[in-house]
Amino acid sequence: MLADASLATVAGADMVEARLDMLYMEETPLPSDSNNNDQNSRFRHPETVLTPRNDPDINVDEALSLLEAGIELPVVLTCRPMRQGGYFPGTEEERCAILRKAIESGVSWVDLETDIEPKVRNDLIKLAGKKTSIIASVHFDRAPDDSDEVIEKVRDMASHGDLVKVCYATSGKRSALKLFEAAWALKGEDFDYTIMGLGEAGDWTRIHAPAIGISMVYTTSEVGPKLTSSGRINTVELTGAWEMLDYS
Repeated sequence: MLADASLATVAGADMVEARLDMLYMEETPLPSDSNNNDQNSRFRHPETVLTPRNDPDINVDEALSLLEAGIELPVVLTCRPMRQGGYFPGTEEERCAILRKAIESGVSWVDLETDIEPKVRNDLIKLAGKKTSIIASVHFDRAPDDSDEVIEKVRDMASHGDLVKVCYATSGKRSALKLFEAAWALKGEDFDYTIMGLGEAGDWTRIHAPAIGISMVYTTSEVGPKLTSSGRINTVELTGAWEMLDYS
């Protein structure tokens, strides 16, 4: 995480996301003939496989201290549950306790899924106060039925955080276009949002974010030909595309 944060800083990123749930996993090269079709495969690095650590007794306090000391940029702390494509292996109570520690560390942003039990989520928001901004997120492992579904979901979530993050799986141009149309329709509304696709053509809304009103774009320091098929984009390549397209 610290190495990736350094790369992001050099590449010109404005902030860094630290996925605390990834601390419980280890990454190994994916064999070229492997065919991984498990429920989280859409959310994975296209060239590696993640497996649970043999010794997942993570010192969260120590990890937070190291991240705070080692990252220069503002940080988004996320601990994604398995139900939304993440890897945290513990209970929801344990996960929310980690989110509480993240907020208490004074981090700039914290990602709180909208399906967290309402009372618990409200308590976390109160703890964040004005010091830590909230990303209200939801992740679907399917494509949207239509752009209206996406628009309605984003609007419904607008009051749940300082920025709304909605992410769908995409399987090609048709499903990606629904996300693009939704972002365009929401342009100019009085709240911040980001809409993303994970899969083929999922990078459309990232590439054209400045033109369609998207407030925050998630990029990666990773490189490789399979990034495009996963819907992700490298930070340097994105800034280069924005310069070419004359996006300010």
